[in-house]
Amino acid sequence: MGAVIAYDTLSVSSSSVQLPTSIRNTKSDFVLITVETDQVRFRIDGTAPTASEGHLLNTNDILELHDAAEINNARFIRVTTDATLKISAGRSKTYR
Repeated sequence: MGAVIAYDTLSVSSSSVQLPTSIRNTKSDFVLITVETDQVRFRIDGTAPTASEGHLLNTNDILELHDAAEINNARFIRVTTDATLKISAGRSKTYR
């Protein structure tokens, strides 16, 4: 990893959401996301996931994104009940 430069919490409900602007605007090249309270689905192709379509993350799962496009395109939605994501963003030691 490298230097963490931002941290935020994201509530995920029944409408898909992007990562917070506090994370997307950092020009980070990695993001670490932990799922705190319930299942979510995500997509990184810029298309909104649904409660039944997209990659599934369970409580306590960790997702790592390593590309600005993935970070900017990532979208999340809850599966059954609202969920919370904890997010750290940073720059690798080779970032210029």
